[in-house]
Amino acid sequence: MEHRTGQNSPPVHAAGTDPAFIPGLPPPRPAEAEESPPVAADAVPDAHSEPEPKAEAEAAEAEAAVAEEEPRPVADGPVFEVSDRRGSITVDSTGVTFRLDDETAEFGWAEIGAVETGIPRFGRRFTVTVHTTRRRSYDADVEAPNRSLPKQWATELDTVLDSYFEDTGTSN
Repeated sequence: MEHRTGQNSPPVHAAGTDPAFIPGLPPPRPAEAEESPPVAADAVPDAHSEPEPKAEAEAAEAEAAVAEEEPRPVADGPVFEVSDRRGSITVDSTGVTFRLDDETAEFGWAEIGAVETGIPRFGRRFTVTVHTTRRRSYDADVEAPNRSLPKQWATELDTVLDSYFEDTGTSN
């Protein structure tokens, strides 16, 4: 007969093997919490009660955050900007900025290694890809109102990029 040596402790039930475990239900509350009457989730506060200070503080912080956002600096050189209903691509003296819905990606000239444009042969989608010095690439698309605009945008973007990228290589 085999005999185990060591601690004699009962096995611990994992969440997957415990028959009383139901996903999504919180664990039982401690005894002190059960003494107070439960508050209904859809209870309407009285007209005479004061608003919660926590909610007021959060609202004040949100307003302060919006007020603290600094406006974008004024560009000192040529600017290229295209946009559609969801996103935009901006190239100015501060760098390249992609916007899509509520998200913004800003790349300064110090971190940009190359900027590439993509124009489909048949289509209206204009793509700009930023390659960073850390060997990563990020792209953004803008849909043009007609098929001839992406070619025009590519020419305008090349002109703006030429003014910000200096040719550092010298030929002998």
